[in-house]
Amino acid sequence: MTAPEPSPAPPPGSSPGLSAEGVSKRFGTVQALKDVTLTFPPGQVTALMGENGAGKSTLLRILTGDHRPTEGRVLLDGQALDLNSPQDARRAGIRIIPQEPEIIPHVSVAENVYTGSLPRTGLRRLDRAELRRRITADLKHLGFDKVLDPDLLGSELTAAQRQLVEILRAMTGQVPPRAIAFDEPTSSLSEHEVEALFALIGRLRAEGIAVIYVSHRMKEIFQLADGIAVLRDGQVAGVVRAAATDESALVRLMVGRDLSSLFVRQQVATDRVVLDVKNLTTDDVSDISLRVNAGEVVALAGLIGAGRSELALALAGDAPIRSGTVELGGKALRLRDPRAAITAGIGLAPEERKAQALFLQRTIRDNTSLVSLGRLRRWRFVSHRQEKALAQEFADRLRVRAPSIEAEVRTLSGGNQQKVVLARWLARKPDLLILDEPTRGVDIGAKAEIYQIIADLAREGTAILVISSELPEVLGLADRIVVMQNGRTTGELTRDQATEEAILALAMADDLATGTTAHAPTGDTR
Repeated sequence: MTAPEPSPAPPPGSSPGLSAEGVSKRFGTVQALKDVTLTFPPGQVTALMGENGAGKSTLLRILTGDHRPTEGRVLLDGQALDLNSPQDARRAGIRIIPQEPEIIPHVSVAENVYTGSLPRTGLRRLDRAELRRRITADLKHLGFDKVLDPDLLGSELTAAQRQLVEILRAMTGQVPPRAIAFDEPTSSLSEHEVEALFALIGRLRAEGIAVIYVSHRMKEIFQLADGIAVLRDGQVAGVVRAAATDESALVRLMVGRDLSSLFVRQQVATDRVVLDVKNLTTDDVSDISLRVNAGEVVALAGLIGAGRSELALALAGDAPIRSGTVELGGKALRLRDPRAAITAGIGLAPEERKAQALFLQRTIRDNTSLVSLGRLRRWRFVSHRQEKALAQEFADRLRVRAPSIEAEVRTLSGGNQQKVVLARWLARKPDLLILDEPTRGVDIGAKAEIYQIIADLAREGTAILVISSELPEVLGLADRIVVMQNGRTTGELTRDQATEEAILALAMADDLATGTTAHAPTGDTR
């Protein structure tokens, strides 16, 4: 993967661009931002970093007109802006690519991109010929013509394709962009799509557009950024040139301490087999056999499309099994639906926590107790007192940062939302817990806490199956690594055998055997 060459970042306020000056924001008694002054110079990439809850999202929403600051102001080229809505920001040339794309499901990609500015004929009908001309030209100009079909409906798009639609929206319109913010843009992109995105960011820089890049992925930050601004507890912890710092220094700025070891590597696995899968075949995977013992962490690695998430869904009763057997604790299972899997003792924290795991409008209490209501019932009624006690116990144990367990999950940071998903399963105490991308979109401090939770569960005897796209995470967590490609397993590695090179060789085994050229990730096996 290539990235544009960085140039030195000037100190805030020394050049034109988009600026926050003395910006503070309070939500009731919560101080989300305090006296934030930052400048995002034109023609440069400024990475905005910090733990979940540090204030990054609040600052982006102020810069893009979604929130008004309690104090301070937003300036563009030294001129104060009056941003009362995202439309005001867009008219000023300020755009954001949100982490959660907003897609209209029943219209095409082309219509999604130009929503609000669709070409019309004299009879006010949609001018499909002009629409086709525009979308074809824009896709080619931005380098997305090979990865996005303009005729697909919004409901047919993958997570990666939805992200690309948002990027296209930001890059089109009557007012050219002056500043663009990318909020975790690569969290669901393939290697090829990431390369296209990085090339686009290089063009934005060359065209003099200010780029704000929010990501927890250190490698991306050092590939792309000229300058790095770090927020901690709603305040500016530091602004540094990317070329003059390193990962450990950024971690200290973000969390106020050294994280000498993220991973807790303990040998607690036993010989007692919990999960025993033999020759499992579904519509998406073929002839899968694997075991997970009590207290063991087994990681599933592979490139995008390898079938890891599809295997997880089958084990959780959410995809039909065509043949093969699944045993849990020596007992054969019939996984007809998720209820059967939960009853048997299998839990799944899925890849897309917002879409697949959480009820965002419900409280932490509701989401935590969801799969444990049976044991909280007295006669036909759930004991509210016991439900609150259960939710509070695991919110405290996992250090969920929220005003109370009655807070709606949608108001939490990504890391705390993931902790709520984990709290649900800790409360249920499954024999097997499947974690699909457990730290996606989570800051480094919350990652360390999640790794500790996984270690604690293993020590208590839970069998854990982890799917991760980050090779350092796979190597740091797993006792054994099972590698998949094209819906089947291509090999297995012990902790002592495992290296990034060995995993990637197995992940591309079919391509290497046939001489096919594959997009090989570097430290990322999405």
